[in-house]
Amino acid sequence: MKISQVLVAGSILCATPGLADIDVNFREGAPKDRFTISQDGTCPLSGRLVIDLGTAPAGLIFDTDVRGVGFEVAQPFELVEGGQYLAAEPALLDGDSSIALDLLDLPNGAPLVFTIDIDNTIGARGITVTGSEIAGSTVVFNDGTPAVFESTARASVVDAECAAGT
Repeated sequence: MKISQVLVAGSILCATPGLADIDVNFREGAPKDRFTISQDGTCPLSGRLVIDLGTAPAGLIFDTDVRGVGFEVAQPFELVEGGQYLAAEPALLDGDSSIALDLLDLPNGAPLVFTIDIDNTIGARGITVTGSEIAGSTVVFNDGTPAVFESTARASVVDAECAAGT
């Protein structure tokens, strides 16, 4: 047996499975903004997922009440798809900068989608939020390491308890 064959065989035996990614995508919309949460793991996803807009430099808030601190239009939290994967509707007040979602057995390939209004409290156009404005916001799963939204309006956090699917 050649040395290269031994090294390859050893590498295969020592390989560890990848960890699952939880993807959170934001899409600006009028009058509702949309979040889509999905995962690529081999096991159902349960636990607390926190989206924190307060870490973005744009002063982002959830605008859920027309008489509240936001601009012009307000939209409450509304489930669009995958409501069966949410343990309960999150407690959220107008002007909050973070939302905690208690996920319940979210399977690979099944998205959890909700709409809400996000406002920018610093920019000239407070009612719209661009990818560059949400950049810097964070997502944390089960008090783990935060993932940061990129200017593409996407954050991907690792689930250390579940291997990645194929």
